[in-house]
This record gives sequence, C-alpha cells and structure tokens, in this order.
Amino acid sequence: MSDDQPDLPVRDISDARSMRALAHPLRLRLLEHLALRGPLTATQCADLVGESPASCSFHLRQLAKYGFVEEAEGGKGRNRPWRSVATGHRWDTGPDAPAGERAAAQALTQQFRRHDAELYADYQRSRDELPEEWQKAAMEVTFNGYLTADELAHLHEQLHELWRPYAERVVDPSRRPDDARLVHLDAVGFPRADEKGSSRA
Repeated sequence: MSDDQPDLPVRDISDARSMRALAHPLRLRLLEHLALRGPLTATQCADLVGESPASCSFHLRQLAKYGFVEEAEGGKGRNRPWRSVATGHRWDTGPDAPAGERAAAQALTQQFRRHDAELYADYQRSRDELPEEWQKAAMEVTFNGYLTADELAHLHEQLHELWRPYAERVVDPSRRPDDARLVHLDAVGFPRADEKGSSRA
C-alpha cells in the first residue's frame, strides 16, 4: 500500500461481553454515525436516530464502557461530543473460537445483517427520488457459482482491495469529491446450505 493510503483503524473484538454489548440495534446505529460523521453529541445523535438525548447518552456511555467510543474534546454533559475509536470491527465466528464467543459473534453478525436489510429497505422506498445517475449506478447483483474455499477467500481479498482507495474518505473528508454521497456496499459470500459435499455429478 502507498504512503498516502495508510491502514484504517480496525478493532478486533475477541470477548463475548463486548460482542453482546454491541449487538444492540441502537448502539450499532450510534456507532455507525460516529464512525461516518465524526464526533457527535448525544443530542446530535438523537436527531439522527430518532431517539431521546437521554437514551442516546445512556447507550453512548455503554459503548464507551466497552471501548467502542470515547469522549472527544469540548462540551460537557449531554453536550459533550463522542467519537468512535475505530472505523471498522472484526470478530471471529470460526470453529476455533470458544462456544460462548461463537454464540455472541453470531448474534452480533445477525444484528449487522438486520441493519443491512433495513438500509436496503430504506433505499428501496426512496430510490425513485434519487437523481437518474444514482439510480443507474446503484448495484443489485447476485451470483451463484462453484468455487473452492481458496477461490472464495481470494475473491474476499480482491473486494477489500477494490474498496480500499475509497475507504480513506470516511476519516478524511478532504478526499471526498464534491459530488460524492454516503454509499452502503454490502457483499456476502458463503457456501449454500442446500448443497453439501462434492459438486460433481
């Protein structure tokens, strides 16, 4: 990677308590807004998520308790700003993780998938209001095919590399073109449960 594209801060979550603390729909939304929009107060968060400042303040403190957010400079009480400590998070749902951590990780993953589905539903409801160029640019792509585990892992790496040049714009607004919009890209790839074993007839 070139010097002008440093790695973005990503936090590895390895304990079940932190995963359970994050697997809350409002906390996920708060954390996302802080990561994408920079420091925000509880009152500003309340305007974005449609909750009360008191509720947002409570959940921001819970996120801080588990190290997901921290206080930023300036303000006090509900007017003090909070910021995310990372732009992304990773957790292990693999077979080597302890059973308790796997269960917590699966619950957290499911909550993220529900949030993805909500964002897509919001887009579907409002897409006719988008400019034509954005309606044409939006992706709704599904593929099914036969891959090895190594090939799927390689595709995963390629997608990360394709996204990397644009990811910097999250933490550095000066890199954003004037006509850029906040875009949600959701990609999953997994072996289908309705076919097990060899793919050969």
